[in-house]
Amino acid sequence: MKMGLSRPHKGGNGVSTRWVSLFCIASFFLGVLVVNRFWAAIDADEIDEEASSLEKHQSRSLHPVVNCEKKEDTDEAGDIFSQVSQTHDVIRKLDKTISSLEVQLAAARASKSDNDEGSPVVTKTGSESFKERQKVFFVMGIMTAFSSRKRRESIRETWMPGGNELKKLETEKGIIMRFVIGHSASSGGVLDRAIDAEDEKHKDFFRLNHIEGYHELSSKTQTYFTAAVSKWDADFYIKVDDDVHINLGMVGSTLARHRSKPRTYIGCMKSGPVLAHQGVKYHEPEYWKFGEEGNKYFRHATGQIYAISKDLATYISVHRHILHRYANEDVSLGSWFIGLDVQHIDERSLCCGTPPGKLL
Repeated sequence: MKMGLSRPHKGGNGVSTRWVSLFCIASFFLGVLVVNRFWAAIDADEIDEEASSLEKHQSRSLHPVVNCEKKEDTDEAGDIFSQVSQTHDVIRKLDKTISSLEVQLAAARASKSDNDEGSPVVTKTGSESFKERQKVFFVMGIMTAFSSRKRRESIRETWMPGGNELKKLETEKGIIMRFVIGHSASSGGVLDRAIDAEDEKHKDFFRLNHIEGYHELSSKTQTYFTAAVSKWDADFYIKVDDDVHINLGMVGSTLARHRSKPRTYIGCMKSGPVLAHQGVKYHEPEYWKFGEEGNKYFRHATGQIYAISKDLATYISVHRHILHRYANEDVSLGSWFIGLDVQHIDERSLCCGTPPGKLL
């Protein structure tokens, strides 16, 4: 056995183990170097992203994006409210259109019926009459009879203007006042000719296609509202007896307070007893319809004076052929509004016994 140093061992491919070890060590350090550089690049990118994110956040803080979104929400809410308001406007316009069509229908029906019956009041077709209707504040019909000439003269001398003053009141204030009367049983007789002569002088009558008679007051009142609606487009229609003296200025101020209210029925409201016994004044032949003896009527305005709004007068005109008429005209009028959404306005200045200075 020989003693001495041994030579380095070579692999089968001729590369020594030392060189393999050196190559492995060099590869390790090279890998470490490359990895360090790679992570440094990633960290720089992350820092840039964070910086960019911070800048965006600061930019959003400076520019109120949230407020803009809120503004958009507010704009959307405003659009919704605007649409609701427009819808309400459309509904109101439709209501007015329907009301106008109802008035036109009433005028057409009244014209057709009156023409068929030979009315001296309406002689044109319903559409022509409707187009020519004068827009006014109120129409006051003073119910009178053939025998009431002295009452008419008293009214002309006190609170009802005549001639040019009456025309001026119509054109400037929109107030129409007429004595309302029909014709006698023998149309064209002495009584009718007397009214013709009086009307020729004063020009203050409103003639109806109606036969005069005390027991026909309900029919006369119904005919009056129908003919008045077909002739004038008024906010209110008033019925007053020819033995009542009124303050015309207070009439206007009272009605003006209720001008914006729909379906108004203004008068001295009462609820008197139903008189079942024959031979007494204001006897009610149909007393049995009001229950047991001693019962009272439903609430209604006294017949001396009352006012109804346009829509109620139109309702009477449209449905007049099926509205029941009781013996007393004020009871009849009150019964026509039962079941309707009507505002009963109890105006105490319209009651009997009111001092002349306060009476409407």
